Amino acid sequence: MKRKIGESLVLAAMILALTAGAALACTSVFVGKKATADGSVLVSYTCDGWYDHRLKVIPGGEHKKDETVPIYYNICYQTRPGRELKKVLEIPQVEKTYTYFHVGYPIMNEKSVVMGEYTWGGREENECQAGAFMIEQLQVLGLQRAATAREAIQVMGTLAERYGYGDGGEALTIGDKDEIWLFEICGPGPLWTPGSGKSGAVWAAVRCPDDSYGMGSNRSRIAEINFDDTENFMYSSNVKTFAQEMGWWKEGEPFVFHKIYNPEPYGSPYYQQRREWRAYNLLTPSVKLAEDAAEQYPLFQKPDKPITPQDLMALCRDVLEGTRFDMTTGLAAGPFGTPTRYAVTGSMKPEDRKGNDWNRSISLFRCSYSFVGQVRDNLPEPLAAVAWFGMDQPITTCYVPIYAGAQKVPETYYEGDRVKFDTKSTWWAFNFVGNWADLNFRAMIGDIREEQGRLEGKFFSEQKAFEQKAAELYAKDPKKGLEMITDHVNENMKAVHSDWWNLAWKLVGKYNDGYRITGEGFEAIGYPTDWLKTVGFGDQDAEPKK
Repeated sequence: MKRKIGESLVLAAMILALTAGAALACTSVFVGKKATADGSVLVSYTCDGWYDHRLKVIPGGEHKKDETVPIYYNICYQTRPGRELKKVLEIPQVEKTYTYFHVGYPIMNEKSVVMGEYTWGGREENECQAGAFMIEQLQVLGLQRAATAREAIQVMGTLAERYGYGDGGEALTIGDKDEIWLFEICGPGPLWTPGSGKSGAVWAAVRCPDDSYGMGSNRSRIAEINFDDTENFMYSSNVKTFAQEMGWWKEGEPFVFHKIYNPEPYGSPYYQQRREWRAYNLLTPSVKLAEDAAEQYPLFQKPDKPITPQDLMALCRDVLEGTRFDMTTGLAAGPFGTPTRYAVTGSMKPEDRKGNDWNRSISLFRCSYSFVGQVRDNLPEPLAAVAWFGMDQPITTCYVPIYAGAQKVPETYYEGDRVKFDTKSTWWAFNFVGNWADLNFRAMIGDIREEQGRLEGKFFSEQKAFEQKAAELYAKDPKKGLEMITDHVNENMKAVHSDWWNLAWKLVGKYNDGYRITGEGFEAIGYPTDWLKTVGFGDQDAEPKK
């Protein structure tokens, strides 16, 4: 996911930790409106690491002229021990702010602006200790102050240039009812100060073509910037001059943003590339991209068929099944085909494999939450955007629809301690099921997928009729319309909380001590024959060699 510059003395040390398998890294896919089945703008996001999973509705409102806004570090870590919230600055408040949905990395506001995120690290020379903003704080203000994706980019870019950006290289996928953008940002270097008169951030943004989609997974993805095309590109005032001053680019050369500002992505060579390849492989299989190419793929592709929210949910849940990188096969998957690969530190690795790591699938065990944002232009504001939100790892989560007009969410979604097991917490329901499934993934994933299909199928089948009724009521009585939307969202979220705990206890009873237990009796699950041969089953009974 990300690193905090102020907590790292040397970038190389952080890169070493990331390479050792501890990278907290995310994936985001973003889709233009003419590439989707229903004309919606889509964005998916997996928040892969120990980040604040609690979903909260933060109300907007009118503000007085003399009001200020506190700027913080560590917003995203607020369920994590030892990461105190740090106030670094106060800036002037605007006259009006919008309601937004807050998690570790905020996802949506009432104006149908949605955001995904991924980290790309960047160069050591861009580090800036004096920068006031981390990416999640920029997201907060962007969602509070912007009614469109373009406006959000302008808000965040302006604030970062004025007050300084202190995080590592970050990217946001930002959509609204009409279009979707990729925004990438890094710091202005260690010499920048608020009084220097120079821009406090380097950033660029590119608009996704309406008939295409793109994706990012922990390396910068913006390629050549066309400075004459202001309709499809945005950038900071110093994006060229900083590169010139550092000797990274010369006038007359193509200005390829990722080569200039992120020439050596962190992690093993395929840490990012394999997820990129898999997304394009699933959504545009006709292209036949090389699966072993560590170099950049083209950012934008046209899908072979229109993309749906369900397609992006499946993508979030992907563990490379059916490919030669399948995480559910091989000795590393154990006898029961678990796709989980825990972090491996450098000291644990074999001497001849220090630069290697596990394959990195899109679904990851340490994911705190994920969502698929669906934004339409043919519905009233409170219904136009819906975040299909799931807690914990995507492969064992359930996506529940949360509309931008919802005024609140159930307490089980915004309370909860990550350090102490709590059956009152929805996050713990999903985390428990995910961990229990690792005891025998091959056996239990069928039960989990059945429940996912039942609940998500119900939500999708009801979606059109509910939106029509809610839109009609909202047109007659906005207050009652918002109440209807809020009630619908909360009823579904409560049902998911209850049903997932029921699933958890069902799995505990059905799968234990190596048996599958049903009302008719029980059967031994045992082990696959090939696995028994591989681990030397029966070798201990052989006569010892003389």
